[in-house]
Amino acid sequence: MEDNKLKGKIIKGIAGFYYIDVPENGIFECKAKGLFRNKGIKPLVGDNVIIDVIDPENKKGNIITIEERKNELIRPAVSNIDQAMLVFALKKPNPNLNLLDKFLVMMEFQNIDTIICFNKLDIADDEFVNHLTEIYTKAGYKVILASATNEHGIDEVRKILKNKTTVFAGPSGVGKSSMLNALTKDYTMETGSVSEKIGRGKHTTRHSQIFRIDENSYVFDTPGFSSLFVPGMTKEKLEDCFPEFAHHKNSCRFVGCAHVNEPDCAVKEALEQNNISDSRYENYKLMYNELKEKETRYD
Repeated sequence: MEDNKLKGKIIKGIAGFYYIDVPENGIFECKAKGLFRNKGIKPLVGDNVIIDVIDPENKKGNIITIEERKNELIRPAVSNIDQAMLVFALKKPNPNLNLLDKFLVMMEFQNIDTIICFNKLDIADDEFVNHLTEIYTKAGYKVILASATNEHGIDEVRKILKNKTTVFAGPSGVGKSSMLNALTKDYTMETGSVSEKIGRGKHTTRHSQIFRIDENSYVFDTPGFSSLFVPGMTKEKLEDCFPEFAHHKNSCRFVGCAHVNEPDCAVKEALEQNNISDSRYENYKLMYNELKEKETRYD
């Protein structure tokens, strides 16, 4: 590659400026060439790009190439995701399992491997911890129990993040930032250096941001999935986003069984036999009815 061309990853984008992390060279502030706009392509956080350096001293340049994306999310608008880690507190605040299940559905629908991390283990009740762990391991998910306060489970989290690009998401107050700080001492430094370059305006926390844990490990610190926007989701597709239904749904009496009111439903039989958790099934029904109402509204 030519001396004035560098390869990096977009770690933040605000008001037409993109901040490119170039390993061993730092963060460059860049604009995107007009050719992308003409083609209807918008650079995304997570894009791997090639930049043309126009001011090496002040680290400024132009994005000239966006490499092919592995995948992309619509909201938050990010690309090249390997996996998601959903962080929920075991206590203070108590976990909202309906919200957690909606997160999981969103990731399943977009074929993104997901790990659940329950934080604040140091203040949680053992019986409740075991109950939650059983619900989600039975559903087919990897569950990590952690405490950012005393760094319990942090090595296991770090191992899972190794050589991956991971969306780190969860509601406020669950200790996400504390965990990121425990994972790498560079978290404060790197986010600080970006803030210094782009200013500390009140809007900056509303954007997804990515930072590097080590040479090949990146984490998206997202502002949250409050809208839980899943384009293309329908009530008929919802069952595919509950992995624990897979072993049962083809044994239902009726083809196209919704697993809600139909007789001889194998999913409901699995529920009665405690092979599917009550809370997961109830959240499935809630989401199914929400989608049904939405479809009726727009018919």
